[in-house]
Amino acid sequence: MRLTLIALLCLVNAGCAIVRADKEEPVENGPKQTAEPVLKPSEVLKPKSLNLASPVSDHFYVRGTYFPASVTTTIRLDPSTTVQGTTLSGEDDLGLDDKVDQGRMEFDFRLRDNNHVRIDYFKLNRFSEQPLPRDIVFGDIPPAQSQAGTNFRSKLDWRVLTLTYTYSFVHTDRFEGGLGLGIHIIEAHAEGSEPGTLNREKADEVGIFPTVAATLAFRISKRWSVTARGQQYSASPEDFDGMMADYHADIQYRWRKNFSVGLGYSMLKTELTVFDPDQPLLFNLETSGPEVFFRASF
Repeated sequence: MRLTLIALLCLVNAGCAIVRADKEEPVENGPKQTAEPVLKPSEVLKPKSLNLASPVSDHFYVRGTYFPASVTTTIRLDPSTTVQGTTLSGEDDLGLDDKVDQGRMEFDFRLRDNNHVRIDYFKLNRFSEQPLPRDIVFGDIPPAQSQAGTNFRSKLDWRVLTLTYTYSFVHTDRFEGGLGLGIHIIEAHAEGSEPGTLNREKADEVGIFPTVAATLAFRISKRWSVTARGQQYSASPEDFDGMMADYHADIQYRWRKNFSVGLGYSMLKTELTVFDPDQPLLFNLETSGPEVFFRASF
């Protein structure tokens, strides 16, 4: 009886092993893999929109810009006494150029899909020497040396390095929009003097100014796109009162996969009043005008 039971269990175990091995073997008449759906010729030739080169999909770009700008400057440098300085027009009173030909460079890095870091540098240097059209008070230069008709030399240097981070809250194959924060490192130098004398007055300011930034990009078609951005912020701490704004919009044509040309418009505006007793200063600068640019990207 025991021998019969042992033999029966061995047969059952061997049968189960054969069944398991049989299931693991491929069977020719089993279920076949379904073939991929046949695409129409129009669908085969249709490119994937996400692969189209545009500002919405670029991972990096460098832009070289020609910027023939109009400039408006207001400046006042108060003397060390209680007398207030004369509010001057840099173009009308001091003879600084109101039209300048500027070259600009801009870089943008896309980190992963939705993070952008943009670097922009702006430099504006102007110099003039002409007779004063009226009596002025400019810093501690004696009034006798700053009367109408006195030959007066003016120099104004303005540099801004901007670092901007934005995050794209909306990002599709045609549209991208984001918000972020910009940091502007500003260096300003204003100088006025009477040539041939020691009568000279100057002011130097270096500071960091934050702005709130917004960016937009829209791919109209395979080759045409529009972009826009804006940054602005104002602050009024105890030692100064200031405002910084930077706006830009353009339309661009994708000439080649990695190269674009375009037309745009930019405006940069700065308003600064310094209440420092040692060097009180009022300085307003607005630079605006059309742009022509060449853009390389990948």
